[in-house]
Amino acid sequence: MDTLSKLATVREPNQFEKIDCPLQWDGQLTNDQQRCSNKIKQVIQTNGYHLLWAVTGAGKTEMLFAGIAQALAEGKRVALASPRIDVINELLPRFKAAFPRTDICLLHGQVETGYRYCQLTICTTHQLMKFYRAFDVLVIDEVDVFPYAGNKMLHYAADKAIKTNACQLYLTATPDDILMKQIKNKQIGVSYLPRRYHGFPLPEITTVKIKKMRTLIEKRKLPKTIIEKIAQIIDTQALLIFVPKIADLASVAETLKRANPNWRSTTVYSADPERIEKVQMMRDGKLDFLITTTILERGVTFKNLSVIVISADNDIFSASSLVQIAGRVGRNAAFPTGKVIFYIEQINSSIKSAQAQIKKMNGMANVD
Repeated sequence: MDTLSKLATVREPNQFEKIDCPLQWDGQLTNDQQRCSNKIKQVIQTNGYHLLWAVTGAGKTEMLFAGIAQALAEGKRVALASPRIDVINELLPRFKAAFPRTDICLLHGQVETGYRYCQLTICTTHQLMKFYRAFDVLVIDEVDVFPYAGNKMLHYAADKAIKTNACQLYLTATPDDILMKQIKNKQIGVSYLPRRYHGFPLPEITTVKIKKMRTLIEKRKLPKTIIEKIAQIIDTQALLIFVPKIADLASVAETLKRANPNWRSTTVYSADPERIEKVQMMRDGKLDFLITTTILERGVTFKNLSVIVISADNDIFSASSLVQIAGRVGRNAAFPTGKVIFYIEQINSSIKSAQAQIKKMNGMANVD
């Protein structure tokens, strides 16, 4: 943008073809999911400001369907946004399958097709800057994630993208301090769901101490115990290996290639031009493991998975990031278990907090 650019807005006409029953999804919600789904419908109906706090793998997307179907049937315009492209790319096919007669527009920085006027927009939070008083319903998934979390510009954009009387619904498994304060002060409504849809507990974190872990990575070495554990896991499951820095990707990849040249693997990071294709390869079972930065900490689902984090005590991994990483495991009802192993030099407050959060949610689920 520059001072020569001109901006124009028009009043939202809500000119959509009426669809009486837009939702074509024959799935079944659990009792817990149905309770949250009913609340979402109420919030959308009353233009509320609400947070759905649900554990990773709780089925947040499916809980949205009934409320969004209600909004679409009433001629409302809906936006579903997330800070991460990977989340958006995963949501699109699920919503297309659930709402086959609804025109859906996908918007993010890597989409080649341009904008078009439609009733349901699925986009990154950055794309909300292009809208003014456009949406009756705005859902933001993974609301606590960079770059949306703590970004005044993007929060301003979200506020301006909705009509003055609209519904704002936030989704997350790990609320940040701002949301926690709003909950405490009753500035936002909240629904809790501490149990995954299949009823199995969240996978808990195992920590393994390795001396001079950071030095080993920089020297392009890994202990034999890690290599043996990788071999054991990929015999029956796919594996995500998280590293703290982009520079660590090549080091770990080279080390593991030397360990076993026949292992099928690659690396991925936020600016990787083949990022989408590589994630799909992993999803299609064409890789034994994928070495990644925190870019895949959330919003992606793989059928049968374990997770390893190398240097999990690095400052780049916050408590919420570690909870989300652990939450990649056991999401599928057919494969509800897997390993979550953090290799560290010393345990720190983020790891302790992540372990405590997972134990607390599992405890709440058992109480319920």
